[in-house]
Amino acid sequence: MDLISALHFLKLKEIPEAWVDEVWDLEFTERKPLDDATEEELAVSGDKAFRALYQCLLAHAADHQKSAGRDGATQSIWATLGVNGVSVKSLVAVLSFFILAGKAKAANVQQRVSGLHAASIYLLLLGIPGSIANKVFHEVLLDTCADLTSHCWPQDSGKKRKKDGLKSSQTEGKRSKPQRKDTEMEVDEAEEEEEEELHFSGQDLMKIRDAVVLLVQSLLRLLETFQLKDRPQSTSNCMQIFSKLLYFEPVIGELSFAAPRDITKLRSVPEMAFYGLQLLCSPKHGDQKESLRRVFHQLLYVILMMNKGNRGKPSLLVTSQAILSTRDQAVHFVCHLVNELKEIALPFLQILLQHICFQMVEKSEYRSHGAQAVAMLTSQMESQDYACFIKWLSNFSRSSKMVHRLFSIDVVMVLLEQPERQPEECQDPELACFLPHKFLIQSLLFARRMDNSPTVQGHALTCLAQCLELPSFNVTRAVHNLFSSTETHTVLEGEITEGSVSSQQTQKTYRTLPFRTVELSTTDGSLCDAKENLALLLRRVEDSKTNVRKSALQALVGLLKHAVIPMSWENLSTLSERCRDSAVSVKKKALQCLGELLAAKPECNMVQRAWLQGVVPAVVDSENTVQDKALEALDQVLLSQVKQYSASRHLDASQRLTWDLLGLLCHECQNLSRYFSRAFTIWSKQNKFTPSFITNLISHTEADHAAGAWLLLSKVVASSPKLPYGKILDAWDSMISSKDVTVTTCCHILSVMGDIAAHLNEDTKDRIVNDLMCWLKGFTLSLEVISAAVETLLQFGRSEDIKQTQAFLNQHCGELVSICEAYLASIILSEKGAENLNEELMVKHLHTLGVASLHCPSRVGKRTVLLVESVLTTHSDKLAGNQEELPASLPLSQFKTNSLSTKVRAHGVITLGKLCLQHEELVQKYLPVFARELEVGTEVAVRNNVVVIMCDLCVRYTNIVDHYIPNISTCLRDNEAVIREQTLIMLTNLLQEEFVKWKGSLFFRFMVALVDPVPAIASLCEYCLVHLLLKKNPEMFSMHFIECIFHFNSYNKHKSYNKFPQSEREKVSFSLKGAHHHDKRFRIYRFLLEHFTDTQRFNITNKINQTILACFADEELPLDADGAAILSETFKILSLKEMKLQAISAGAGGAAGEEPEEENMANMAKAVLQAAQKKVVSQVQKKAFIENTVPLIISLKSLLEQKRSPVLRDLMAYLQVTMQDYRNEVKECFSGDEQLAAEVEFALKTAEKEREMEEQLENCSLTGDSRIPTAQRSVQGSPVRIRPLLPYSFATPQVPRPNPLSARLTNTDSRVRRSRREEHVQSKSIALERTVMHKGAVNDRAFSTPAGVNVNLTFDEGLSAIFSERGTSLGGETSVLHVRPNEQQATGPRLWNVQSPLRQKKKPLKV
Repeated sequence: MDLISALHFLKLKEIPEAWVDEVWDLEFTERKPLDDATEEELAVSGDKAFRALYQCLLAHAADHQKSAGRDGATQSIWATLGVNGVSVKSLVAVLSFFILAGKAKAANVQQRVSGLHAASIYLLLLGIPGSIANKVFHEVLLDTCADLTSHCWPQDSGKKRKKDGLKSSQTEGKRSKPQRKDTEMEVDEAEEEEEEELHFSGQDLMKIRDAVVLLVQSLLRLLETFQLKDRPQSTSNCMQIFSKLLYFEPVIGELSFAAPRDITKLRSVPEMAFYGLQLLCSPKHGDQKESLRRVFHQLLYVILMMNKGNRGKPSLLVTSQAILSTRDQAVHFVCHLVNELKEIALPFLQILLQHICFQMVEKSEYRSHGAQAVAMLTSQMESQDYACFIKWLSNFSRSSKMVHRLFSIDVVMVLLEQPERQPEECQDPELACFLPHKFLIQSLLFARRMDNSPTVQGHALTCLAQCLELPSFNVTRAVHNLFSSTETHTVLEGEITEGSVSSQQTQKTYRTLPFRTVELSTTDGSLCDAKENLALLLRRVEDSKTNVRKSALQALVGLLKHAVIPMSWENLSTLSERCRDSAVSVKKKALQCLGELLAAKPECNMVQRAWLQGVVPAVVDSENTVQDKALEALDQVLLSQVKQYSASRHLDASQRLTWDLLGLLCHECQNLSRYFSRAFTIWSKQNKFTPSFITNLISHTEADHAAGAWLLLSKVVASSPKLPYGKILDAWDSMISSKDVTVTTCCHILSVMGDIAAHLNEDTKDRIVNDLMCWLKGFTLSLEVISAAVETLLQFGRSEDIKQTQAFLNQHCGELVSICEAYLASIILSEKGAENLNEELMVKHLHTLGVASLHCPSRVGKRTVLLVESVLTTHSDKLAGNQEELPASLPLSQFKTNSLSTKVRAHGVITLGKLCLQHEELVQKYLPVFARELEVGTEVAVRNNVVVIMCDLCVRYTNIVDHYIPNISTCLRDNEAVIREQTLIMLTNLLQEEFVKWKGSLFFRFMVALVDPVPAIASLCEYCLVHLLLKKNPEMFSMHFIECIFHFNSYNKHKSYNKFPQSEREKVSFSLKGAHHHDKRFRIYRFLLEHFTDTQRFNITNKINQTILACFADEELPLDADGAAILSETFKILSLKEMKLQAISAGAGGAAGEEPEEENMANMAKAVLQAAQKKVVSQVQKKAFIENTVPLIISLKSLLEQKRSPVLRDLMAYLQVTMQDYRNEVKECFSGDEQLAAEVEFALKTAEKEREMEEQLENCSLTGDSRIPTAQRSVQGSPVRIRPLLPYSFATPQVPRPNPLSARLTNTDSRVRRSRREEHVQSKSIALERTVMHKGAVNDRAFSTPAGVNVNLTFDEGLSAIFSERGTSLGGETSVLHVRPNEQQATGPRLWNVQSPLRQKKKPLKV
C-alpha cells in the first residue's frame, strides 16, 4: 500500500484548516473537538489502518536510509506528501486528536490503542530526516507521546495502590503543610479515579500492551536517528519515562544490555527501557557526562526501591519479587554502563554509591538489599577508586545520623565477602591503607561498638561475630588482633569520639550538592589493647539496652567458639548470668548462645558447667516461653540421648556429652538439683518417661557413669508406673556390700528405694529396713547419707494408718535416739570421755539424733536434751544430780568452757534447734540463750547456725520468736560477711512468707545492707528488696523514706520519727551519721527514689515540705548543728535528679535526632502522648510548688539569713536546680519576695554561663600545631551553613555533621571517656569537626578559623562543581566558602580570631 492510500482513513482533506490552526495555537495541551460527523468517521478507524500506515512509514524510512547517499533522497516522503496535497500540519493535528483522546482518564480501549498508535506514527515521522524543516517537531507533543504509556496502561486501583504500597522513606520529623496539601490532593484524585474506574478484559490488556510496545519501539527508533542535544528537557523527560517503564512488566530470564541489531528482537518493555537509557547516554543527545549523571540519578531510586515523585520525599515501594528483580536489573545495567564507558562513568559511580549510602533508610530489608547493590557496584572499580570509596565510607560511618552509621556496617559486611585487594594494586600510597579487610573491620566495624546509638552498637557487635564465620583468613586474623594479647597494640583509626576522624592519613569528607567538599583530619589516635576491648565487650553484655546485650552475647559466643578469647570461667559465667536477665528476649538469646557454644565445644568441662548454670535454673523462670526453651534444651541434650548401654559399644559424642553433664550435676553442680527436679515434675505430666526409656536408663546403672543414671532414675521413678524392681534391688544389695559408692550416688539410690517402697512386699521391706538400721547404727555414713537413709526409713514405714506409721517410727527412730543418747552420755559423763573423743563420730551421732528426733518426739526425754546442752556447756553435774537448771539468760559461750571443738559445738546447736522444733517449752527456754549468743558469741559457725535455728523456729512459733527479730536483724551488721549474708537470706524468706512484718527498725537495717562493704552482699540485698519484697508491698519504700533521713542521721528530736526502741549498741552499729557516711546515705536515698512511682515522688515532696521544712520554718525543730545537718541533707535530697518526675524528665533524655529514626510509628504516637502528659504534670507540679513549697522557702531563707547559717547555700542550690524547669517564670513563682527572685535569676544565669564554659573547654583546646589548623564547628549564622537538599541534585552527598555535644560513649563508658579525655587533652584540636583546610584561602570563614588558612573545594576530579538540575550555581550562594588565589595568602604567623558566637551574629566576619 502506498503512503497516500494509507493516510486516507485520517480524512485529512476534510479537516477544517481553522480547527488545525486552533490545535496548533493551543500547543497540543488540550483536545479540541471536531464536528460530530468527522469524529464518528475517525472513530471508525481501526487498528489495521494505523498499523498499515505505520508499516508504510517504516518502509519509507528504511528506503531513505538505503538511499541516503543519493541527492534528493532526503525529501522523498515530504515531497510525496506535498505533491499529493497532504498538509503535514493537518496530519500532526489529527494525530494529536487521537493522542489526547487516548490520554484522557475515561478513554476506552479503542481510544487508548488508537492514541498509542497515533503517537507511534508521530514519533516515526519525527525520526525521518526533514521533519524539523517541515515543522513536524513540537516539544510538548513529543513529551506527550513519550509519556502516553503511563496514561493508557490501566493502573491496578491507581492511586489507591500507591497509598497502600508506598511508605515514607524518612522518619525524621513532621511533614510540612504543603506536603499535607499534596496528600489531600492525592486522596481526592484517588476518590475521583475510583468513581471513573474502568474494567478491562485480558484481551483488551493485550491490545493495549501491543500498542505500548509499538510506541516504545518508535521512541527507540527516534532516539537512534533524532538528536536531543539541544533539548535537555525532552531528554530528562525520556529518562523519567524509561525509568517508569522498568516496572511495566516482569522480565523472564536474564537481560542482555548489548545494543540490538533489530529493535523488534527486544522481548520485553523493561528491556527496551534499558536500551533507551543507554541511547540517551550517547554524545548525540547532549553532554555525555551530564546524561550519565541524570541516568544514574534515575536508577538511584530503582536501586533504593523508592518512588521519587516530582515533589516531596521519596517513598518506599513495598518489596515484591518484581521490585527486587527490577532492582537487580538496574544494578547490572549500571555495571554494564561502567564497563562500556570506563573512565567517563567511574566518577558518577562514586557519586551513585555515595547517594545509595546517603539516602538509605533504617528498615533492615532495604539496608540488606542496598548493601548488596553497593558490593556489586564496587566490584566494577579499580583498586584506587575502590580505596577512595572506602575512604569516603570511613567518614560516612561517623555521620551524625544513626541510619548512616548503621548502613555503613552493612556495607562493610558485604565488602568483607569480596576477595581482598592488595595494597600493591593501588598507585597512590596514601590510599593503599584502605584496601585491606583489616581496615574495614578495625576502623569501620569495630569502632561502632562505642556508638552512642544502641541500635548501631548492637548491629556492630552482631556483625563482628559474623566476621568469624567468613572464609577469609585475613578477616579472621583481623578480629583476632583486636582481642589477642600476642600483639602489644592494635591500631584502630577513627575511634575516640563520634565527631572526630582519626587516621594516620589525611581524610576527606564528601558533601552533597550544593555544599562544598571540605577536607578534614585530626591527629588524635587511639591504641586499644586486647584487655580493654574484651572488658568493653563484657560491659556491653550488661548494657542498659536490650538489643545491645543480645548482640554482645552473640559476639562473645563467636569469640569463644573460634578461640579468639580464652575459655575462662569469667567469660563463660557472663553467658550463664544473662540467662537470668530482666528482658525475656535476652534470656532466650543467652540460652541459644550457650547451646551454640556447647555444640561447638562439647568436650570442654567449663563450657558444660556454664551450660548447666545457665539452662537448668531457667526451668523455673517466670516467663513460660523461657521455661519451654530451657526444657527443650535439656530434653534434647539429656533425655533424648539416653539409649541402651552395652559395654562392647563405645558412646558417641552426643551420649558422652549427656553423661558428662549428668556427672557434673552429681558432683560439681549439686546446687542445681532443685531446679533439675522441677524439670522432671513438668515432664512427668507430659508422659515423657516411657518403659523403654526406663529400661535404657537402668542399663547404665552398671556403667562407669552410673552416678548420672541414678540421678535420672531418682527423678523419674516416682512418675513411672512400671519398673524392673529386681534390677533396682540388685543395685541396692550391691551398694550395701560395696564401700566405694559415692555419697551422691548413695543418696540417689536411697531416694529410688524410698519411691518404690510402696510396691514391694513385706518381706522385702523388712529386709531393707534391717539393712537401713544396720547401716545407720554403724555410724559410718556421711551426714548427707544419714539424712537420706532416715528419709527412706520413713518411706518404708509409711502406711494408711497414722498410728501404725508413728509406731514404726517410734520403734526404729527411737532406737537410733537411744543409741545416740548412750554415746553422748559415755563421752560427756565419763571423766576421760573427752580425751578419747572421735570428732567425726561425735558429729555423726549428733546429726543422727537431730534427724531421728524429728520423727519420734515422744522418745526424746529431758536427759537427751541436757546431754545435747552439755555438748555446749559441760555442766555434767546437772545430769548426775537433779540440781537447779542453769539460768536461761546466759549464752552458750558464757557457760564453763569445754574442750569440744567448734565443729562439734556448731552441730550441737543444730541438734538442739531440731529438738526445740518439736517442744515449745524448749523454745521458750533456749530462745534467750540463742539471742544472747548472737550478741556476745565469738565462734562464727555457732552464731551462723543460731541464726538459721531462730529463723526456722520463727516459722513454727511465730509469736514467740517475733520478739527476737531485732536480735536476728542486728546480724546484718555483723563483722563476718557469711553471717550478714545468711541473715539477709533468712529474713528475706520470712518477710516473703509474712512470718515477719516490717516493724521497728527492720526496714532501716535492710537499707544499711545496701551499703555493705562486700559488693556481693549489697547486690543481693538490692535484688531481695526490688524483686522479692517490693513487689509484695509497693508502698514500702515511700512509707519509710522520710524516717530514713532522721534514722540514718541519728536525729531523734522530731515528735514522730525515729522513736522505736533500740539499744545503744544497735544505734551505734546502724548509724550512718556524719560527713564520712554521706555517700552511703545518698546511695540509699537514690536507690529508694529510683523505685518510686511519679505519684510517690510527688507525694513525698509534699510530705517533706510538711514534716521537715515546715517544722524548721515554724521553729518546732531547733536549728542547731544536728538540725542544720538534717535541713541541709533535705535540700540536697530535693535537688537529686531521681526526685524529678519521670513524666517530665524522660523527654529530655536521648541524643537529638536519634530517637525518631530508631522508633516505630507506634512509639512516636506514644511520645506524643507522653509530651501531652508532661505538659499536664508540669502544670500540676508548678502549682504545688508555688502553693506549698515557695512560702516555706521564703520563710526558711529569712530564718537562715538571721542565723547566718551555712545551710543557706544548700537552699540556693536547691532553688537553682528546681527553677531550671521554670527559668522563665521565676518572678511569677517568687512574686512574694522580689529579692529572692532576683537572686535566683542571677544564680541561673551564672550557672548557665559556667555550663557553657565547661562545654567549650570539654570540646575545644587551643594547640600549637600549625601544620593542621582546624576550625570550630559552624554554628547558625556561620558561613558554612547547611542548606536543604535540592530535589533533583545528584552530586557528592555531604555527610551530616555530628553534634559535638552528643556523647560517643554510652552511660556505661562515661567514666572511661572522662579519664581518656583528661589523658589526651593535649592531642585534641578545636574542631570544625572532620575539617582540614588548605590549598586556598577562605574569604568567609568560621569564627575560630585562623587567618590565612586555605580550603580545597574539590572532590577528587572536581565533582563538587556539578550543579543541581534546577541550574542553581554554587557561585551565587552566600553561605559557601569562597576561594582566593594562593598568592593572596596572608604572610606571617597565623592568628586565631576567636569570638563569641553571640558576637558572630551581630557583625560580619572579616579576614
